[in-house]
Amino acid sequence: MDFQGSLFEAPAAAGLDWFSRLERHELSRGAWVDVHRAWLPRADEVFAALLSEVPWRAEQRPMYDRVVDVPRLVHTYGRDDALPHPVLTDARRVLSQHYLPELGEEFATAGCCYYRDGRDSVAWHGDTIGRGRHHDTMVAIVSVGDVRRLALRPRGGGESFSLELAHGDLVVMGGSCQRTWEHAVPKMAHAGPRISVQFRPRHVF
Repeated sequence: MDFQGSLFEAPAAAGLDWFSRLERHELSRGAWVDVHRAWLPRADEVFAALLSEVPWRAEQRPMYDRVVDVPRLVHTYGRDDALPHPVLTDARRVLSQHYLPELGEEFATAGCCYYRDGRDSVAWHGDTIGRGRHHDTMVAIVSVGDVRRLALRPRGGGESFSLELAHGDLVVMGGSCQRTWEHAVPKMAHAGPRISVQFRPRHVF
């Protein structure tokens, strides 16, 4: 496993406000993205727990006239499922508290994606299965492991936006982002393992 852990803990671990350095980026068409660097406390422990405790599975999908492997491993924790590290339980709770005035509900599920190396990726898409197809919603993503780029582009064309997500970083896509923008994690020539945990409200996929 080619990944160097963090030398310093996230600010939240020192008793600071979880959202003291949150930055909002206003996009077009009512979409926005919040970013907080080094947000997750005990990120090294969380990364190790996700690697060892999550029952990772490979998926396949039809493409043209054949079935291909999805280029990453996945697992989803439901609302009542125990998460693999208590910091993730705390993270979901504080995210729900912080965004409740805008979101109007709590984050419920935790979808996990394991990008084993630079060949693993996710293609352009929006989380538009379920309520996200017609209503504004939020998806909060915590990234642990190696640095990977999260790319965003408006549907139908326009100026794009991208972020390099590092170990312990948080990004929250909100407003109309799932309906009016798409996002992707492109392939890279060289990258170590990276895991993302995506907190979503009920019935948003």
